[in-house]
Amino acid sequence: MSELLLNVLGERLVNREKAEVDVQALGERVSLLGLFFGCGLNAPCRQFNGSLCDFYGRFKQTSEHRDKLEVVFVSSDQEQKQWQDFLQEMPWPALPFKDRHKKMKLWNKYKVTSIPSLVFVDAATGKVVCRNGLLVVRDDPKGLEFPWGPKPFAEVVAGPLLRSNRQSTDSASLEGYYVGVYFSAHWCPPCRSLTRVLVESYRTVKESGQKFEIVFVSADRSEESFQQYFSEMPWLAVPYSDEARRSRLNRLYGIQGIPTLILLDTEGHVITRQGRVEVLNDPECRLFPWHPRPVLELSEANAAQLHEGPCLVLFVDAEDEGELEPAKELIRPIAEKLMTKYKAKEEETPLLFFVAGEDDMSDSLRDYTNLPEAAPLLTILDMSARAKYVRDVEEITPDVVEQFVGDFLADKLKPEPI
Repeated sequence: MSELLLNVLGERLVNREKAEVDVQALGERVSLLGLFFGCGLNAPCRQFNGSLCDFYGRFKQTSEHRDKLEVVFVSSDQEQKQWQDFLQEMPWPALPFKDRHKKMKLWNKYKVTSIPSLVFVDAATGKVVCRNGLLVVRDDPKGLEFPWGPKPFAEVVAGPLLRSNRQSTDSASLEGYYVGVYFSAHWCPPCRSLTRVLVESYRTVKESGQKFEIVFVSADRSEESFQQYFSEMPWLAVPYSDEARRSRLNRLYGIQGIPTLILLDTEGHVITRQGRVEVLNDPECRLFPWHPRPVLELSEANAAQLHEGPCLVLFVDAEDEGELEPAKELIRPIAEKLMTKYKAKEEETPLLFFVAGEDDMSDSLRDYTNLPEAAPLLTILDMSARAKYVRDVEEITPDVVEQFVGDFLADKLKPEPI
């Protein structure tokens, strides 16, 4: 087992009999870990736990890979008795209740934003194999597709695609195109708002001569709702009746909420999972196809990303957009270095970088996190852990930022509560 995974899980887990489970020995035996993020007081978590117990029991009894899979419970329970009672229902081990720091590291590392969540990871490397294990349990109840690894987009989307004029085209027509995979539904107000903007962006990109297409993957609750919503869209869609293909696409990209817009390059590789933010921030589509930028200017459109994992935020004394450039240039080399390092490891960067000027958005963030009014102010905010880290120095230099980031990633900083 890799040292990375050992560091994240710790040396010992615990089972419902309160016996310790050695992580090193577990890692040498299994090839795939299912990290089950849940809470005993959450009704959907309890319901999914029943389904997962059935799936797990069936897999352990009938699959030829029965010894290659283990599940680990990562609890967000606040009371130990609640955690212990829920664990009694589980045939697999859990992170010890008191290991809250390790639990938050797992939440951040695997970008978990809601519960219940089941993330399958490679036991040797710690890398994500499948983000949406809930759909695996539902769609592959006998575990025949183990280990549920990602398949190429072209293979998963293969089949006829619809246009709103009821004509159809084969998915092979997407070859050589940039593709936006759009997960959305008519019943979702933020989805409808994004769709109106996205229609204009789609037309702008197409008119510029770019080879670009969008594929709508519906989460509507009926064929009628799908047809009504799709009539507003000038792009392609997976047929609503093809539930299996829609589910496979949700599983492929680990969709945990809507609207979500995934941007793919011409080879079918993910450019960004933050298409929604990019479209809203770039209405003229000047930055298409929206490759990730190392440093973002904090805005209402991208503020939701603050909740997706730890974020470095440099607050500066600037009211106009142009005045933020020196701050961006200051931290850009550190951000680029980190992005390059984790891209080489085929992992998502563990830290996002923002600069924030003097505006209502920055004021709200300072108030919410109880930060001082000082500027410049260097911080790392971890909203899911409700923790903040503040570097109080007279002058913020690249060396100061790099040391701050390095200490955070090495767990050398002491958090303050938000």
